[in-house]
Amino acid sequence: MIIRKKLRYEGSHVVRNCASRRCSHSIHGHSAIIEIKFYASALDNAGMVMDFGLMGAIRQLIDSFDHAHDMWNKESKHILDFFQEENERWIILPFNPTAEMLSLMFFAYAKHIIEHTVFSNGEGEVQVLSVRYHETATGYAEADQTDYENIWLPNYLLEDIIFSEGIREEWPEQFLNMLHKGKMIENPHIPLQIK
Repeated sequence: MIIRKKLRYEGSHVVRNCASRRCSHSIHGHSAIIEIKFYASALDNAGMVMDFGLMGAIRQLIDSFDHAHDMWNKESKHILDFFQEENERWIILPFNPTAEMLSLMFFAYAKHIIEHTVFSNGEGEVQVLSVRYHETATGYAEADQTDYENIWLPNYLLEDIIFSEGIREEWPEQFLNMLHKGKMIENPHIPLQIK
């Protein structure tokens, strides 16, 4: 069975080398909607793929991008220095922050989070099917496992994404340990009440 969760944030970027001059030469913002589809081979003890309440780490990750400026690490030193010196919330990415690459990055993060989550309510092999990054009301990019294997894995690491101190200081210790040290997140165990 498949479930879908939508999350949102407000952020800004510049997309260098694209055909649109406005997009490639001007900082601009988006009301991004991130749509994540999950699949499980079996339903849990409550009859769910997984409880939406267990998506705290994914919500924390998406919230890290809220009111932040995304920058390609190939930006000019002047731009990189300016944002790091004059703003609390910025993210340096090892790729151009296009909708396509952001959907792929969020897929990689969601996959990492799910694979580092201990499920304890009878969930059946939960996995991320796809992530849609809605950049506007009429346009989105979508990434899935094939894109992850063909584009992400040969080229990028989550460890290469740099979050400002202003973002990292908001992270709970459990989230920080999972994201950067590969530790597991344990979801609360709810005893089965009705059989």
